[in-house]
Amino acid sequence: MNEKFSQNKILVGATLAILATLIWSGNFIIARGSKNDIPPITLAFYRWLSATIILLPFTWHLFIKEILMLKKHFWYFLLTAASGITLFNTFVYIAGHTTEAINMALLGTTTSPIMSVILARIFLKEPVPLTRVIGMLICIAGILLLLSKGSIDILLSFSFTEGDWWMLAAALTFAIYNVCVRKKPSAMSSRNFLFTIFLIGTALLLPFYIYELKTKGGFEINTQNIGAIFYLGLGASVICFLLWNKSIAYLGAGRASLFGNLIPVFSTIEAVLFLNEKVSLIHLYSFILVIAGLIIANLQIKSFIQVLNKK
Repeated sequence: MNEKFSQNKILVGATLAILATLIWSGNFIIARGSKNDIPPITLAFYRWLSATIILLPFTWHLFIKEILMLKKHFWYFLLTAASGITLFNTFVYIAGHTTEAINMALLGTTTSPIMSVILARIFLKEPVPLTRVIGMLICIAGILLLLSKGSIDILLSFSFTEGDWWMLAAALTFAIYNVCVRKKPSAMSSRNFLFTIFLIGTALLLPFYIYELKTKGGFEINTQNIGAIFYLGLGASVICFLLWNKSIAYLGAGRASLFGNLIPVFSTIEAVLFLNEKVSLIHLYSFILVIAGLIIANLQIKSFIQVLNKK
């Protein structure tokens, strides 16, 4: 009974993580299309401001009711909001202005899951079974195949730029966020938890937004820009974070973070649908590798051995 319940939790957690990464992948499509229209910190600020406003009518009463919990765990909420809200996507948007897409995808999708597994092991004492290591390596192989387009020369010519360092910083901040979510006060509701970190994260962005507004100016208010911010605020923020935080609760920070490897796969599909880019066999092979890696990473040792014995 316990084993079946555990398997159901893994299945539900995996489903939630996949849905989150599917919606999240649109973040890169929008960021790419808006980089010349909306400054990076401005985009991040309005994304989280809109997300906070969307949640406000549904969570304000909970926020007031649970305000003492915020005061008691203030430094925890500050770290969680700073890492997952204020810094992560801001670093991604800044990186997009100074580095190529291959560098962003390579660093973001391969280093953040590894960092999450390591941090979860150090601070949460989460075990790192052999299947997770094998699955993680297979996922990385799939991502490298996708980004290199099957050419070793592309990978060998990889070099760090200023934007690459911003992307590494983004990967680290999201890994920290993944670990922090596992320590969420159990008495706090999920909706209020999101509202609280959105509110704090937006407040932390405010002075940087004001500085950018004075130095770079604002953005044109049109249907495209407002639609992009709304998508990021509702879909990539409210909906995705609810799904992602729940998946972490079911899977653990280390295991859930591996599903981040699906983002470039989904981004490729969306690029074909919305940007009319071509898809090749390399994309298919990469997708198969990533899915195989995720399945293996989420198998228990006993189940993994049973699968091998059936071959």
